[in-house]
Amino acid sequence: MEIKPKVVERLVRYAAIDTQSKEGELRVPSTEKQFALARLLVEELRALGIIDVRLDQEHCYVYATVPATLPPAEAAAAPAIGFIAHLDTSPSVSGTGVRPVVHENYAGGDIALPGDPAQVIRENPFLRSQVGADIVTSDGTTLLGADDKAGIAAIMTAVEYWMAHPGERRGTIRVAFTPDEEVGKGTAFFDVRGFGADFAYTVDGGETGEISDETFHAQTAVVTFAGRNTHPGYAKGILVNSLYAAGHFLSLFPEGMKPETTEGREGYLHPHDLGGNEELVRLEVLLRDFEVEGMAAKGEILKEMAARVEGRFPGVTVGLEITDSYRNMKEVLGRHPRVVAMAEEAMRQAGVTPFRHAVRGGTDGARLSFMGLPTPNLFAGVQNPHSKLEWVSSRALVHAVETIVNLARLWSENGNDPQPGQGRTRTSRGSASR
Repeated sequence: MEIKPKVVERLVRYAAIDTQSKEGELRVPSTEKQFALARLLVEELRALGIIDVRLDQEHCYVYATVPATLPPAEAAAAPAIGFIAHLDTSPSVSGTGVRPVVHENYAGGDIALPGDPAQVIRENPFLRSQVGADIVTSDGTTLLGADDKAGIAAIMTAVEYWMAHPGERRGTIRVAFTPDEEVGKGTAFFDVRGFGADFAYTVDGGETGEISDETFHAQTAVVTFAGRNTHPGYAKGILVNSLYAAGHFLSLFPEGMKPETTEGREGYLHPHDLGGNEELVRLEVLLRDFEVEGMAAKGEILKEMAARVEGRFPGVTVGLEITDSYRNMKEVLGRHPRVVAMAEEAMRQAGVTPFRHAVRGGTDGARLSFMGLPTPNLFAGVQNPHSKLEWVSSRALVHAVETIVNLARLWSENGNDPQPGQGRTRTSRGSASR
């Protein structure tokens, strides 16, 4: 089975389907159009011979089971592993009328997108490393949507490979495609118990070889500034304008703790939503850090800022409420080191050098990990996501498929072994050929 044409064709076909999610919607999915791809995937899974396929008709989750080929007793003892990708694309850039373009046999240099000459993907070290591969982009008028349709294409191609190789040993494999990841609701109605995996991998990362087993801790602070309003024509001695207090509060944010001044493992404080009037102002602030101690320190800074503002603006009451949003999935995955180690071995067997990447944000895997399903994130090869300059290489897509296939094999061979990657030695770059 030739992997490259299969996975590229799938990405191109899936990318043309508009599945943008929408911010601010209370329902899941936030857009009905996500069902179009979900129903297509159900049909394709059944056409590949998968019997156990179901679609959550209310919330747009697709679940499927690739049956084990191990003898029954071995299959029962082996862990069931899951692979997950999301259906929706970012609301940030239009996903309507996507026209994917395959730039065959990339020879190096910049890539001008044909639909808008102003959109040019500049050559960079990673792009240069893909010389000889096909590069998939949009035409420059929309995003591509490879985030995360590249992950879907890789998983679906792996499913086709498994069904075409019934003699290859594997345990039970679970597959899921989820809605609304881009608007933070991808796990809101995920059926962890029904999914039935012991652990899983989201296929939603960037550069080839990337594996993420760590995310930010995240909290949201709501800061309120309560003043006293009256008619401005008769306000002397009466009006207490909370807007001035809010403006001063914003001026107190430490320069070295803003998102625009931090990187790597540095956390941040980020005011991201503000509204109100003289009587009451409401400000939302995002707190992010990889360490619990760092989160606590940032909360204390906000408390000190609130006290300073109250002291400077008599008559203004400053309220502060901090709530948890998500936690660093390292807390869970640190207790399951084999889940990450096996993925690294699967990448090495695919000829890929693995590297761990701490996500400066959250993932569906982080939330799933705390829902009882340990789930690190694997690369899908996507570059410049959420933009018109989004692209992915056929080489990265093939590596992603090979990594998924290798993982299934490794767990069937080593599921009860204390050390991953110690089963039968393989010298190939993975049995799924390019």
